Amino acid sequence: MDEKTTYLNKMAKKIRYLTFKAIANAGGGHFGGSLSIAEILTVLYFEIMNVDPERPDDEDRDIFILSKGHAGPALYTTLAMRGYFPLSFLDNLDKPLSSLPKHVDRLKLKGIEVSTGPLGQFLSVACGMGISLKQQSKENYVYILLGDGECNSGQVWEAAMTASKYKLDNITAIVDRNNYQIDGPSEEVMPLEPLKDKFNSFGWHVFHSDGHDPKSLLEAFHSAKQQRGKPSVIIANTKKGYGVSFMENRPEWHSGKVTLEQFETGCAELGEKIDL
Repeated sequence: MDEKTTYLNKMAKKIRYLTFKAIANAGGGHFGGSLSIAEILTVLYFEIMNVDPERPDDEDRDIFILSKGHAGPALYTTLAMRGYFPLSFLDNLDKPLSSLPKHVDRLKLKGIEVSTGPLGQFLSVACGMGISLKQQSKENYVYILLGDGECNSGQVWEAAMTASKYKLDNITAIVDRNNYQIDGPSEEVMPLEPLKDKFNSFGWHVFHSDGHDPKSLLEAFHSAKQQRGKPSVIIANTKKGYGVSFMENRPEWHSGKVTLEQFETGCAELGEKIDL
């Protein structure tokens, strides 16, 4: 494993551990879908995207949209680790008047580009941004992270057609393919497969990745950025609740509260001491 991949792996573990603690300390929340995306966010914010914590409104920045807005705690932790605000702010997750609500709010925190929560709507927003950037001849990229359960929404596919029609090669979507949603296994609730073929038929370049392997993610993101004339999507295979044995692939941990014993178990499994 090279030095860059080793660093990204360690960073993702730190982000996952701090995310777990923040949700638990807030009295509960969306553990499953937050823990599944730590590597995706790490690779985006620490390697792929052009962002500057000192200039969060820089006109040349790349844009990230967390379409699955309930995974806000993982994004907050990533932003804190990237230097957007102090790590101590994570103690305010979901507190009254906090700038860190469980669903992200762009009016409350610099670094949040779009207020999200209602699933299925935000690939449309990404299309609007992509079109605007094209019209201005700007080179910014738009990255959007979708839940796989979210892809049940018809609006996602309407937006997918729009992105293809306007040749929005400045958009890369990532599907957190953890195979579970709030009601159970996604293939039982509303089958998505063959997901690759669906996106291909809608005019997208499609890449697959191990969503918990930074090297695999880096390869997929670099390949996507080289494409022209079409939007790209990375289907990132992940595990819901990744890293905590009693949460992995358990739909009941889409959202919930942990006992003291579960908290201690989770902290121990995620690594109390992580050296970067």
